[in-house]
Amino acid sequence: MIALEGVSKWYGQFKVLDACNMRVEKGEVVVICGPSGSGKSTLIKTVNGLESFQQGLISVDGVSVGDPKINLAQLRSRVGMVFQHFELFPHLSILDNLSLAQVKVLKRGKDEAREKGLRLLERVGLKAHAAKFPAQLSGGQQQRVAIARALSMDPVAMLFDEPTSALDPEMINEVLDVMTGLAREGMTMICVTHEMGFAKKVANRVIFMDSGAIIEDTGKDAFFGDPKSARAKEFLAKILH
Repeated sequence: MIALEGVSKWYGQFKVLDACNMRVEKGEVVVICGPSGSGKSTLIKTVNGLESFQQGLISVDGVSVGDPKINLAQLRSRVGMVFQHFELFPHLSILDNLSLAQVKVLKRGKDEAREKGLRLLERVGLKAHAAKFPAQLSGGQQQRVAIARALSMDPVAMLFDEPTSALDPEMINEVLDVMTGLAREGMTMICVTHEMGFAKKVANRVIFMDSGAIIEDTGKDAFFGDPKSARAKEFLAKILH
């Protein structure tokens, strides 16, 4: 579903991604972890064209992301993205937040878009809040709306960039529960997260990054049981402790 081959990126002289290789099969859940500044968020944003890259190849469901002729709006409609901060439109109701891109990008009728939006709000437990505005919801509720909004575009894969890092501890589980449900339904997912409990529960593979490079790419049991690199062992010892 998603393939990266030798992907490198520079900010001026600074190499933020260093020859990264990654394959994600349909239905796989891959967790990317590593210390701050290791390139995790940059890597995930290259997958749907939010960050450019200077070397290598990226393909999503057979479409080359680096192709200058690519329709980025169409690509992003097929690869859902959930950010650290919820990025909801504050002046639109929750239901309108879910309907807008369906109408503008997918050319759905307004009634069809609203109907789909309501179904997805029910799925994330927020149908009763459809008429409210984002500021009237908690952080965890807003992040669940952001997930529902991404799903409203019928994506073939979902990307999560530290979706719980801006939340109070009490709100984290309600978002992780929705993500766990998606994983169990077979959604292809790449998740940048420090939530190691979530990784242990639902990930097929764990990718560990440091200094812009992928240091380990292995099954979750191998990663948590006996990571190969000293850097991954050090990282796990700190984060699990």
